[in-house]
Amino acid sequence: MDASVEPSKTRRLYLLLRERIVGGALPPGTRLPGEPDLAGQHGVSRVTVRRALDGLEREGLIRRQPGAGTFVTGADGAKTIVADLANMLAHLVEMGRRTRVRLLAFSYEVPPPAVAQALRLAAGERAQRAVRVRTIDDVPLSHLVTWVPERIGATYSDEELASTPLLSLLERSGVRAERASQAIGATLAGPEVAGHLGVETGSALLSVTRTVFDADDRGVEHLQALYRPDRYAFQMELMRIGRGPERRWSPVSIPSSANGRRTRPSSSPGSPPP
Repeated sequence: MDASVEPSKTRRLYLLLRERIVGGALPPGTRLPGEPDLAGQHGVSRVTVRRALDGLEREGLIRRQPGAGTFVTGADGAKTIVADLANMLAHLVEMGRRTRVRLLAFSYEVPPPAVAQALRLAAGERAQRAVRVRTIDDVPLSHLVTWVPERIGATYSDEELASTPLLSLLERSGVRAERASQAIGATLAGPEVAGHLGVETGSALLSVTRTVFDADDRGVEHLQALYRPDRYAFQMELMRIGRGPERRWSPVSIPSSANGRRTRPSSSPGSPPP
C-alpha cells in the first residue's frame, strides 16, 4: 500500500464529507474545493483526498467533471434499499428483482455445526453453499453466504441462482416458506469481503443471520449476510395494540400503493390490506 495513503485518514475524510452532503451542509450543485485545497484544509495527502472522493463518487454523492471540478449531486444520488422488518419474506423477493447478483462460489458440502444445527440437518448431511454479491446500479450492496439442504438445492442450477431470487427458487421446488428467525448486528469488514463490497478493510457493516423454515418447521435456508450500511437500512413500523395496561407496540407491515410508494395501514394488524 502507498505509504502516503492511510486508511484511517481516508475513512475520516470520506465520512466527514459524506456527513456534510447527507446532512445538507453541502447542498446539490455545490462545487467542492480542488484536491490540493482539500488536502491542505484537512492535513492529508492528495492521494488520500482522491481515495475519499472515489468513495463518494461510487455512492453517487458527487460528480466529477473534467476541466470543471467536482460537484455535489446530493443524497438522492445514492440509492438505498430499506427493508420492512414486518414483511421480510416478501421484501426479499422484491429486492431480488430490483438488484443484480454475482455468484462467487457454488458447492455441496457438510456445513459448519452451527449452520447444521440451525437447519436441523442430520449428522453428515450435506447442503448447498453459495456465495454471492448483490449490487444496485452496479454498486455492491451485500455479501451473502447461503446454505440450503441438498435435497432442495439440487432442484436448481448455479446459473438460475445467479439470475433468480433464492426464495423464488425454493418456492418453485415446492418449499413453502412459513417463518424466519433473524438476528441483526454489526461487524467489521475483513479483507476479502471488503474487496467484494468496495469498502476499506475494517469498515462497519450490518450483519444479518437468518434461518427460514417451511410449514413443517424444517430449515430450508440459512443466510449469513453482510450489508453496506450506506446502501441498506432496516425499518419497522409500529402500532399500539391492546387495551389498558396490556397496551403495547406491535410491528405492522406497510403496504405499497400502485405507484410504489408506501402507505399507512388502514386496517388492524393481522387483517388483510383493503
